[in-house]
Amino acid sequence: MSDASSSKPRPELTPVPGVASADLRIAVLVPCYNEEATIGKVIADFRNALPQATIYVYDNASSDMTATVARAHGAVVMRESLRGKGNVVRRMFADVDADVYLLVDGDDTYAAAAAPELVRRLLEDQLDMVNGARVSRKQAAYRPGHRFGNVLFTSLVSAIFGRRFQDILSGYRVFSRRFVKSFPALASGFEIETELTVHALELRMPVAEVETDYSERPEGSESKLSTFRDGFRILSTIIQLMKEERPLPFFTGIFAVLAITSTLLAYPLFITFFETGLVPRFPTAILASAMMILAFLSLACGVILDTVCHGRREMKRLRYLEFPAPPCLLPGLTDKETRHAVPPQDQA
Repeated sequence: MSDASSSKPRPELTPVPGVASADLRIAVLVPCYNEEATIGKVIADFRNALPQATIYVYDNASSDMTATVARAHGAVVMRESLRGKGNVVRRMFADVDADVYLLVDGDDTYAAAAAPELVRRLLEDQLDMVNGARVSRKQAAYRPGHRFGNVLFTSLVSAIFGRRFQDILSGYRVFSRRFVKSFPALASGFEIETELTVHALELRMPVAEVETDYSERPEGSESKLSTFRDGFRILSTIIQLMKEERPLPFFTGIFAVLAITSTLLAYPLFITFFETGLVPRFPTAILASAMMILAFLSLACGVILDTVCHGRREMKRLRYLEFPAPPCLLPGLTDKETRHAVPPQDQA
């Protein structure tokens, strides 16, 4: 395992401002598609915020000079030919070896000044993910359609998987190594943020959310997010994740719809039968019977898949536990003490 990991990009050791004096390998991951107008400033801002962090720019088959500009500003530039943010994030998580990972978009809409606080919160509280909840002071920064979609999808995910975040679609997050290396990235596009959130919620990881400024795109930079197309894909992802991670409620819902519809169709037939002893509408009777059979088949599928899902969740949890927790950076400790500090809840 050590041989395999040594061949991967490894960031330099980075002192975190305001948190003890321990050195950490921090990787700033910037997925980019045609961000020539903004990527230079993003790299400069995050280098100022985290001076010795290694900044990785993954060029997602851009048609402009994104890679050239990023390389000129000192970033480590890699290329991912498969289009889509999810494909880029999957490649980043597989390639880069670090203690702390900061994921941010390359469009210069997120505040680099918040990065030390996000990293400090992750380390001091021994968390696996800190989400940067977007707060915009300009209406133009956050289109009404995107704002409505974010509220809708956040509420939907909260209802299904639990309410721990106010902004599940944020592209500004900090992760521990064990989160990144245990995350089975399957999404190909902007629905990757939903997958990241559900992964944390399903494994009940220690997480937090910090409000961060969100600005409008600079002139010359265009959004790649399509309100309706990507909104539909995110909704489809939520439904898919519910089927895979919450099969019993999902298939119980189908059972309820089929059973109620079947009962409504059959009720007039029962009334006629009790009054006359006849069943005059055989097609309706057959349809009602078939729907009730399908309803109970759906319920049985939910019960069986719930057991399978429980086993999968245990396997993911064990994979997650194969990696050590983030270094416990407690104020007042020396470097050596910090490296080996154990949170009180883990000492038993």
